[in-house]
Amino acid sequence: MTSPLFPGGVAVSGLQVYDGETQGGHGGGSPHLHTVSSEGYVVTAGSGEVHTITTAGRAIHPLDPGEVVWFSPGTVHRLVNHGGLELVVVMQNAGLPEAGDAVLTFPSAVLDDPDAYAAAATLPAEGTEDERAAAARGRRDLALRGYTELLAALEERGPAALTELHERAVRLVQPKVEHWQRLWSATVEAETARTREALARLADGMPGLMAEAAVRRGERHDGPRGFGMCGRLQTWEWPAPPLR
Repeated sequence: MTSPLFPGGVAVSGLQVYDGETQGGHGGGSPHLHTVSSEGYVVTAGSGEVHTITTAGRAIHPLDPGEVVWFSPGTVHRLVNHGGLELVVVMQNAGLPEAGDAVLTFPSAVLDDPDAYAAAATLPAEGTEDERAAAARGRRDLALRGYTELLAALEERGPAALTELHERAVRLVQPKVEHWQRLWSATVEAETARTREALARLADGMPGLMAEAAVRRGERHDGPRGFGMCGRLQTWEWPAPPLR
């Protein structure tokens, strides 16, 4: 029997958006983009905004309890916390974001140096809560510096500035793509193939996947919430796929 993935091959996490004041006077997260995965927010508490940049331009989307917002790969996004903002985050392609499908909007000089980028993006695995929190704030502040540069470049050169950021993102993630392809094939692609087979069996009057009915419970990671790009994260352990 195949262990079922979370529906749609997605992953969910609980996010308490950072509330420490940043430039501009509001708490919030590190602006970044994803290269192949879409992301969705379900607002459960508090209020705030998500600021986005796409080829269509800049936008501000209010976030209040009950709001649902999602965006596709390449969208630069920045969460702003007006007070107590909490979200359920739904990420496409479970496993790929955890394997590095995110690029922070650091200044161009950092984005153009893979070693400098890795050093700036990686939080220490050990240390006190205060030390890790300080490192997360430093990462966010550096991403905000690059975000400010991006906004100025957009004013000066328009969509070409976003295209240049996308090109820099490609160069940073390209060494990881082979691993991502294997991971995606073992999860999302495999689930799609199972659905295709189930539909074919149903068309022939057969139960298909129903004979393999199963239930899974996500194992909650204990201890303090992790330090994510946009806030403190509650995550769960998902089934690990066999990689070919």
